[in-house]
Amino acid sequence: MASGDEDDPIIEEIDVYLSKSLADKLYLLQYPVRPGTMTYDDVNHLSAKIKPKQQRLELEMAINTMSPNYCRSKGEQIALNVDGTSFDETNTYSAKMMDKQTFSSMQATTNTSRYAAAVFRKGELHITPLTGILQMRPSFSYLDKADSKTREREAGNEGGDSSQDEAEEEAKAITVRFARPESEQARQRRIQSYEFLQKKQAEEPWIHLQYHGAKDSRSDHERQYLFCQSVDASQNSELVKTPKEYLAMLMPPLAEEKIAKPVGPSNVLSMAQLRTLPLGDQVKTLMKNVKVMPFANLMGLLASGTDQTSVLRCIQQVALLVQGNWVVKSDVLYPKNTCSAHSGVAAEVLCRGRDFVMWRFTQERSVMRKEIASIIKLPPEDVKEFLEHVATPRVNRGWEFLLPTDVDFIKKHPDVAHRQNMLWLGIQSKLEKVFNFSKEDFMPKNSPQPEPVHVSGVQRLKIAQERAQENQASLQRDLDTRRPGSSIPVKQEPIGDREEELMDTSSSIPNGSVNGYPSATSPILDHANGGSPFNRLTPELQDFVTKTFQKHVVLTLNELKRHFNLHLASMPAGQNVFSSISDHMLQDAVLLCQCKQIMVPFPAQSKAALDERKVFGLWETGDNFDKHRRLLYDLFTKSYRVRRNVIQAKLAQEFGEVSKAEVDRLLHDCCISNAGYWYLKGTLQS
Repeated sequence: MASGDEDDPIIEEIDVYLSKSLADKLYLLQYPVRPGTMTYDDVNHLSAKIKPKQQRLELEMAINTMSPNYCRSKGEQIALNVDGTSFDETNTYSAKMMDKQTFSSMQATTNTSRYAAAVFRKGELHITPLTGILQMRPSFSYLDKADSKTREREAGNEGGDSSQDEAEEEAKAITVRFARPESEQARQRRIQSYEFLQKKQAEEPWIHLQYHGAKDSRSDHERQYLFCQSVDASQNSELVKTPKEYLAMLMPPLAEEKIAKPVGPSNVLSMAQLRTLPLGDQVKTLMKNVKVMPFANLMGLLASGTDQTSVLRCIQQVALLVQGNWVVKSDVLYPKNTCSAHSGVAAEVLCRGRDFVMWRFTQERSVMRKEIASIIKLPPEDVKEFLEHVATPRVNRGWEFLLPTDVDFIKKHPDVAHRQNMLWLGIQSKLEKVFNFSKEDFMPKNSPQPEPVHVSGVQRLKIAQERAQENQASLQRDLDTRRPGSSIPVKQEPIGDREEELMDTSSSIPNGSVNGYPSATSPILDHANGGSPFNRLTPELQDFVTKTFQKHVVLTLNELKRHFNLHLASMPAGQNVFSSISDHMLQDAVLLCQCKQIMVPFPAQSKAALDERKVFGLWETGDNFDKHRRLLYDLFTKSYRVRRNVIQAKLAQEFGEVSKAEVDRLLHDCCISNAGYWYLKGTLQS
């Protein structure tokens, strides 16, 4: 040891002092886009501001516009793009020239506990801990402002033709919905989202600073705080340690390992914990974890003695019926204001895509992933996740539904199956509008279409007798409830000579079922019935049509059928009072309810379906406004679109001066506007 000390003698001892005067205010600024020899010390600093919690700093520096390296025309063009031609106090460049630039900070490291600034003076070393290390880079936010200005100008040009539409806007009733309680998992996803982080960053206000140059007297005064104000050793206890304490800092003792009780993952819930929850939460938790499950399995997971009717009520709130099995709803898996963990796609878009996948499985046992992706146009990772929830891949067959069709459940609960079928028809209608497809697009093109099965009267009678024997108890209950004052007449008319066009409340598909519901036993269709005389229409149907037209005034047959299907789906299970409703019966009910068909001359290139070309309007309500509507309908029998000034002129010609409020009410009740023209509701093709 002695020889080692002699070879490496101590030349000088330096006292080290820890200064804390600037411990929470000292930042190291780096300028990585310029060499160290080109400093900004001599550049005029116009302003400075900081967000201390986020350690964000912005410096605004002047640009030397008189330099031979400065392109004056480019500077003027940039200022014009950013601020436009008008002069305003909020303009970025008040001199109509890019005469300044902004530097924005970025944290070089989040852990600065190992960094300090040191000053050596008179044999003493004074160190001050750093609060942050920031890299200053040029900010191009002015380009974003220029882009927004361009978009505003383009929007203003496009909106010039529709200025009339803006004037016609009026107060509309809104529906207030209360958000469901946010789950812990959804809250974590929301906190980690980019949108949430941007919002949190925007909440902290900027603190404006005053800049002082390196040679300024105030800077000299502040530099004195880099030196420790007290040279007493007792005031610098952090640097005064005994050998034992110093050794413990270099080699801290190992902490005793505590035997922690094993904790399950946050998304795992034991059956004992599960059964302490309310029934609705139990069903929701099980469906979120399993994704697809037969009803019998669900009942087996719940506590013995659980009421089956209550479970059916709960399951329909969180799941949909697909081939007799229950599949969790998309909005349960992807709550509002969340996004995809794979691609960041919004929850609303994910729900539409997953609903389309589920709907395809109500039509067929197997689907092709490429076909799904080409229609919903979502990233491959999300499409694969949708399919993995409910299907399994098969060689040369695409993705096959995970479970066999639960025929027993459909036979045991036909009212639930029928209600779910109506619900799927409403979902199908929405999906067709969103993704622009029709159900016929998925029919096999090479294979022949399945021929309709012809059932003779004797066979039909035999089937009916067998079904009556199987359901004798339920039929007897229905008979007892309907016997006193029943309002639904039994159809006994013979088959008519015209071909009946039945509503698309169910349809045959290659595997012979819709959503696992056999078409031969569908309770909504009666293939034996022909024409529908007026005296066969039920009061319930007429009441539905009357209320619907009083609310919407003008409807196409397609829209009326959609509202009717939604009405059926909203009815309580087992209380369906409608039976065998065809298109002709629905049209007859419309004509009986003070409505008439409007013969709109659709253009030759229109792709509107037959049901969309049949337009009906409320004809008579008993008020003075009926004559205004009839005149409007007459205008639309001559052209499928009309300008507002034409409507106003016709009204003034027929009825004298008509107020703007009356014209607004007429157009709001019966029409929709697009590009300066007015169309009857439902006739504007997207």
